[in-house]
Amino acid sequence: MKTIVLATGNSHKASEIKALLGDLPLDIKTLRDYPALVMPPEDSPDFAGNALVKAEAVAGSTGEIALADDSGLAVDALGGRPGVFSARFAGEGAGDEANNRLLLRELKDIPPEKRTAAFICAIAVVVPGGKNYVVEESCRGKILESPRGEGGFGYDPLFYYEPAGATFAEMDPGEKNKVSHRGKALRRVRELLAGLL
Repeated sequence: MKTIVLATGNSHKASEIKALLGDLPLDIKTLRDYPALVMPPEDSPDFAGNALVKAEAVAGSTGEIALADDSGLAVDALGGRPGVFSARFAGEGAGDEANNRLLLRELKDIPPEKRTAAFICAIAVVVPGGKNYVVEESCRGKILESPRGEGGFGYDPLFYYEPAGATFAEMDPGEKNKVSHRGKALRRVRELLAGLL
């Protein structure tokens, strides 16, 4: 059984990834299994660049196949912000609530029809001594004026997905994974990994 290391310490993200890759013959580890591993700064201007930098660092340090995702929210009325700064929109170490509050403040005068946005996910897979792969997917929706739902994480309570008539935080995790940016990207990565194993 091959080992794959997920370049994340985010338990929500890790569980979403494990749920979609769980039936592959893989021993799935995370950064929590490698506490001494120092991650490089995420200073690329795009999601794909950040994902690749993280996957290359993890593959280089562990000698194992590495998978890294970089994802975030691009709001049309904000010129694509918060984008690659989604996790730290309200500042380094800011939590989901602070990021959501800032997003709502910045959109307070924007009418509902102009609150369009997309979640974007880039996933990089690096095989030591082999090739690098990057896939990117997105999911479009709207930003509500107040949070709804108890599930998900990040901007999920504000991201309204019209075909479901619900926010990502109101959707069952399985339903969300069928349509989300990360779910779509991971299905492509799953096919790629199945071909490599």
